[in-house]
Amino acid sequence: MNTLLKNGTVIDYASNTQKKLDILIENDKISKIAENIEVPADKVVDCTGLYIMPGMVDMHCHLREPGGEHKETIETGSKSAVAGGFTTICPMPNTNPTPDSAIVLEKIIKEAKRVNLCNVLPFSSVTKGEKGQELVDFKAQLEAGAIAFSDDGMPVENARMIREAMIEANKIGSFISEHCEEKSVSAGAINAGKIADKLGVQGVLPEAEEIMASRDIVIAETNNLHTHICHISTKTSVDMIRSAKQRGVKVTCETCPHYYSFTVEEVLESGVNAKMNPPLREEKDKQAIIQGIKDGTIDAIITDHAPHAEEEKAKGLASAPNGIIGFETALGATITNLVEPGHISYLDMVRVMSYNPSKLLGIDRGEIKEGKVADLTIFDPNKEYVFLKENIVSKSKNTPWINKKLKGQVRYTIVSGNIVFER
Repeated sequence: MNTLLKNGTVIDYASNTQKKLDILIENDKISKIAENIEVPADKVVDCTGLYIMPGMVDMHCHLREPGGEHKETIETGSKSAVAGGFTTICPMPNTNPTPDSAIVLEKIIKEAKRVNLCNVLPFSSVTKGEKGQELVDFKAQLEAGAIAFSDDGMPVENARMIREAMIEANKIGSFISEHCEEKSVSAGAINAGKIADKLGVQGVLPEAEEIMASRDIVIAETNNLHTHICHISTKTSVDMIRSAKQRGVKVTCETCPHYYSFTVEEVLESGVNAKMNPPLREEKDKQAIIQGIKDGTIDAIITDHAPHAEEEKAKGLASAPNGIIGFETALGATITNLVEPGHISYLDMVRVMSYNPSKLLGIDRGEIKEGKVADLTIFDPNKEYVFLKENIVSKSKNTPWINKKLKGQVRYTIVSGNIVFER
């Protein structure tokens, strides 16, 4: 099967390319990139006015299967992911049962292969049942198909245990993706401050994230280990990580579109659909996140796609579960709130949404190059639209972007040479 992409603007961070080019795909690989390719092809896609980037890689999401299929399944989550332009996604292990054994991991991988829409690379938990008491068999989990390790949703509170986990993961060429939350100060519904007081709910202290992040930076620095910090949301976290990187500490981190698109004020408009963990913060934090993406302190943008059923989110601000869906709004939110205002370029966007995540995960993706697997995201950078609830592909609809204007929309998603989504 040959597919010819004509007249698209190729944006590739690895080769510093932003140029109108044709791409010929033969079977699952990119066979030729040139200014004008004229060959017979089974399918020709006119990409005039469209941008072609390496397939987006989401190294932190939640598919809920096994155990939470009423919220999302591997199949519905994969459909949502490709609708959002993601070609590779990494589901976190807070499922029931937890993928703390080869048996559970293999079931997830088998179902993803049956669905066959995008690359699904699951994380293993760090501890058995995410209970923070007994470490998994790191080598066996990696051999069973785990991409890396996290107890996301639950912090590993015992410092000796997370130190040992970091050592074991690094020893086999992997890493821990750490959910930073100091439980003794993390109780609450939204960020502590005026909005929480106004709504009469308990506020989450920003120190909950920062204390745990600082602990992991210390362990990484003292022992010369790589650690990855999940979904950072505060100015202090950004400042600490920037300083650590300048000292040569092997720390990497990620953030989400909601932290550079909204502040805690959004809760007044979207209510429970703006409730997540970590919570939306203040304007100073939002600006620090933007600066951290600009200067390279923040390595990756992830969605933390976290579907919940409507009846669960209807429990009210204090009791509703944390989390919002994110696959289908990530590209538009990034173009609207980072690229359009001039904070970053399209090349920078590719760096944090395709290239860096691929490098962190150790997968051969994130580049547009002859001989590479054809995982591509094709989007219209100028398409303006209102994000409507009825158009959401995910099984769940919990998002603050409903009825908001976005710019930049996915037109095609190509995985291993196959068009798996077309708008």
